[in-house]
Amino acid sequence: MSLRLDDTIAAIASAPGSSLRGIIRISGHNVGDLVQRLFNQEFTSDSGSVQTARAHQVSILLEGDLSLTVRLLFWPDHRSFTGEPLAELHGIGSPPLLEEILQRICVSGARPADRGEFTLRAFLAGRIDLVQAEAVLGVIDAADSEELTTALEQLGGGISSKIAAAREQLLLHLADLEAGLDFVEEDIDFVSRPDLLLRLTDAEHWVELLLTQATDRLQSTGRRRVVLAGLPNAGKSTLFNHLAGAEAALVSPTPGTTRDYLTAVLEHQGTVFELVDTAGWETARDGIEEAAAHLRQEQLNRADLVLWCSAIDRTAEEVEQDDSLFSQCRSLKSRLIRITTKLDLAESLNKPRTPEIRQTPAVSVAASVAVSVNRQEGIDHLKRDIIEHLTDLRTGQEMIGTTAARCEESLTHAVQGLIRARQLVNDAEGDELIALELRDVLSHLGRIVGEVQDEDILDRIFSRFCIGK
Repeated sequence: MSLRLDDTIAAIASAPGSSLRGIIRISGHNVGDLVQRLFNQEFTSDSGSVQTARAHQVSILLEGDLSLTVRLLFWPDHRSFTGEPLAELHGIGSPPLLEEILQRICVSGARPADRGEFTLRAFLAGRIDLVQAEAVLGVIDAADSEELTTALEQLGGGISSKIAAAREQLLLHLADLEAGLDFVEEDIDFVSRPDLLLRLTDAEHWVELLLTQATDRLQSTGRRRVVLAGLPNAGKSTLFNHLAGAEAALVSPTPGTTRDYLTAVLEHQGTVFELVDTAGWETARDGIEEAAAHLRQEQLNRADLVLWCSAIDRTAEEVEQDDSLFSQCRSLKSRLIRITTKLDLAESLNKPRTPEIRQTPAVSVAASVAVSVNRQEGIDHLKRDIIEHLTDLRTGQEMIGTTAARCEESLTHAVQGLIRARQLVNDAEGDELIALELRDVLSHLGRIVGEVQDEDILDRIFSRFCIGK
């Protein structure tokens, strides 16, 4: 992280590789002078009179007396993204050409920008807050349209405005309390205890909702995780291979063939998710089986959606065992699809093609579907169900994963502080103690949006950026 704010910085801002258009970004207080030196008489910054962004067609002289025409966009004042004079050169997206132009810009007085330095300057200038700065990276790293939508909404200030509103309300409560402390001898109450209790309860409820969302968001790191589970030899690996489009899993009629877990990244209808094949549920008899059980449980804990496979050729004993284990899984995960596999065996087993899955109040099924990989039956139905459940998980999601990871601790402390403040009100304790708790809550909420700055946090965030952003 660089805090050399007096420097003029430059970098290639477009994606690596060849393209129709390439972009070089320059930012700093001396951008106008630098660009004027670079293009001689073709550009006049007029920084004293021009207050709006302007576009210019200019030519730059390259090695070998080659003159290249580029489009120059110039922001003369603080209304640019970085909050300082900024210029962008738009030209042919040829990496060698862009590198040569960048070199000439640096010779003219700029230095190469560090990772995330443009966004860092935007944050330090107050153009965006820390949550929005993280959203810039979220837009770049979005794996699918849903993640992109979440990142764009966060970049637009959706969650920032809510945190700002909560902080504003808490500041008003704190002002009322401290005003009462200033006039303690006059025995004036600027806010009644019942009213203060109601305000604190409302604030606690909102911050708890935000904390719940952050915790839920952390259950999946990046892509949503769909885990196959069930008894040994329930058809999990066959289904995994078919959905993944590769013979990745070892398929065998011998129960317990899968000991480790396998993963594959899938995309369907614009949604990207990770499919995981786990070992069958069975009683561990040795160290290898115990290790397999541990890995399976770890994957289930991280799952956003569980596909529970129940083979149609289960014995009566396996039916009871399958229902019992499914009930245990259901108590751990709210989102499950119960799949009856090996549907092509229904006729030979004299069983109905749409077998009824027994349900009890303790074992409610989020969705159920019967499939046959051999006959390609029910697969499209299963894919639709998977996408529907993963889409529902996105609904109402307001923050990207990196923001959730950073905010969880601050939100936890904020909730705890509000609980303590509310308890102090109930116990008729002094206003000075309640005010102390509110100041602590405000500090933690301020850390989320960057009102309270921590250089280590800034370094961790912006070091993940690419050059030019």
